[in-house]
Amino acid sequence: MAARRTEELVLQRDGDRGQTVLKFDLDHVAYLRSDAGAQALREIAALPLTDSTLVSDIAWARERFGEHSGALVETTVLRRKAAAKLTCAHNWLFTDEALQQATAEPVARHRARRLAGRRVHDATCSVGTELVALADSADLLLGSDVDPVRLAMARHNVPDVGLCRADALRPISRGAVVLLDPARRRGGRRRFDPRDYTPALDALLETYRDRDVVVKCAPGIDFNAVRHLGFTGEIEVTSLAGSVREACLWSTNLAEAGVTRRATILDTREQITDADPDNCGVGPAGRWIVDPDGAVVRAGLVRHYAARHGLWQLDRAIAYLSGDELPDGVRGFEVLEQIDYSERRLRQALSARDVGAAEILVRGVDVDPDRLRSRLRLRGSTAASAIITRLGSGPVSRATVFICRPSR
Repeated sequence: MAARRTEELVLQRDGDRGQTVLKFDLDHVAYLRSDAGAQALREIAALPLTDSTLVSDIAWARERFGEHSGALVETTVLRRKAAAKLTCAHNWLFTDEALQQATAEPVARHRARRLAGRRVHDATCSVGTELVALADSADLLLGSDVDPVRLAMARHNVPDVGLCRADALRPISRGAVVLLDPARRRGGRRRFDPRDYTPALDALLETYRDRDVVVKCAPGIDFNAVRHLGFTGEIEVTSLAGSVREACLWSTNLAEAGVTRRATILDTREQITDADPDNCGVGPAGRWIVDPDGAVVRAGLVRHYAARHGLWQLDRAIAYLSGDELPDGVRGFEVLEQIDYSERRLRQALSARDVGAAEILVRGVDVDPDRLRSRLRLRGSTAASAIITRLGSGPVSRATVFICRPSR
């Protein structure tokens, strides 16, 4: 159904960020895809569009392009934001929410490698960020989405992929792996309960219960809640640039035998699974302390990671690990001193080492690192790291701080 043409810009309020963003319609997309729109975008791309120039830049755009100025400016701003996620962002079309949910290119390419040689139907393709990664590896590829505006943008972004409009809860394909990325935002706000996704996760799992499916979820999703919905396959947690990006559900036929949890660290190209050995010990700190990658912690694979790298736990209930050698490519903390934790003791220890800048890491102790740092009032000339954690349990537990030199 064609969108209603409007003379005025259609604006909506983004509740999370307090910013005004354009609500694109099909007429906006048609103009942006036209020769005139492409030329106008090249002109807008030359504008700074910084905080100090935005008002004057928008005024110039309105005078030059009239009713099209909003779509041109918003597209240019979104392309600049998208550059951190996608190498092809310079000529793509986005909506604000589609970009927020778009998979970072290295993450999408990792998933595409796992699906290499298969027939894949991306049933929530949005503007096409997964499709562009799959295009080089899938045996056959189809994309669909219920949103006509995002689908029109996908036709611009990935013109060589077959696309159609369809509701993900009404299957239209057979014999293909179904890739699903339900929306986890509504009106700019995050949705944490998987039943509040759009479409809801329980409805998706029921709809495709007899199919091979891959479902992208929020990294903080409750694994137990997913199991209670009847999912029995693999949950993969993926990190990139030190940040956990997503949890991905792989149905049983797509999962490695015996694996129900996987941590994938794209920075080091390392994968840990719950089928790996987990025989690591617990002991006092050695030369190094290691704070495992967030994907490892989130997937509950700290002991498996420690066993692989010859490390041990400082405490059975705490994720910090220790060892006498640092794993390749991993940032660690060389232990200089260990003391019982109190602000006074920590301040004295840091002052004695002439520390003026302190990185503070905390696990198992109710301490706000930023507030603590301001209260310490450090005035030295060197830098150090302070790792504050709780060791032991019950009446013998104690808050402990390790003053360390970071490896990098």
